[in-house]
Amino acid sequence: MKTKTLYSYILMMAVAMGASVAQAADKYLPFSLGSESAGSIADQLAPTKAALEANGFVIAGEYSPYDGAHIVVVTNDELKAAAKGNRGGYIAAQRVSLTEMAGKVQVSYTNPFYMAKAYRIASELKATSAALQTALGHVKDFGPDEGLTVKKLGKYHYTFGMEYFDEPLSLANAGSRDALVNTIEKNLAANKGGASKVYRIDIPGTTQTLFGIGMKAPNEGKKYMDEGFIMSEIDFKPTRSTAHLPYEILVNGNEAEALHARFRIAINFPDLSMMGDNSFMNIMSTPDAIRDVLTNVAGGQVSDSDF
Repeated sequence: MKTKTLYSYILMMAVAMGASVAQAADKYLPFSLGSESAGSIADQLAPTKAALEANGFVIAGEYSPYDGAHIVVVTNDELKAAAKGNRGGYIAAQRVSLTEMAGKVQVSYTNPFYMAKAYRIASELKATSAALQTALGHVKDFGPDEGLTVKKLGKYHYTFGMEYFDEPLSLANAGSRDALVNTIEKNLAANKGGASKVYRIDIPGTTQTLFGIGMKAPNEGKKYMDEGFIMSEIDFKPTRSTAHLPYEILVNGNEAEALHARFRIAINFPDLSMMGDNSFMNIMSTPDAIRDVLTNVAGGQVSDSDF
């Protein structure tokens, strides 16, 4: 092989290897572990909230979905600005979780960049990501064994027949946005169907309002809508993905919608198996159960599903 040809070949291989490495690095995970230290949630909750507020976040709401878990939902100006696009309201909330595991507390949070791309938001939310890392630390990103590229996030669905981001549940409509918001507020205050209000974020300059909805089963027969039951089946890795919760209702004008549970669960647990232990099969009735709860909260009519 001539020297010039050899040099060209080596250069071509180097470029190819560099592209391969870049491609491998261009994968993202849904959650970030900020810290893991001895203690209890009671010890760390106040300092965590103080650190978030000191770094520009407003606490929109918080709750304990089950024993050993606490979630704080935050927003800021960058998130609200990014939410102004069509159906962009979902990005307005970032979730921070404190989870007790083996005598330690894991403080974790949603990865803003991952969520932005999954929700088809143009902004990369660099300021929000930096503020979360400053407030809470950053040990590692985590979630599935292998992350997703921006391209896959933007058109994600779990498998054939499963919903995309732009195939949400249509929950209800009303004569006006105010009427719809008031109905949701009233039903959450009454804990209708086991639902409770975690937060409400109104998006400035839009007709969007995002509600965070906690869900506890009122009886054993309703267990498939219960957050504790759902997470006991799907959140089983040593580093917990508690910040998956809570689910949302988005009011957009005089219509209320929610991300389909088959998308909303899968985007945070894309490597969850279809069959076997800790699989989608074990929560097969959950998408319908969540749909029914959120539809009732929004004041809509529950329809049959062929799930």
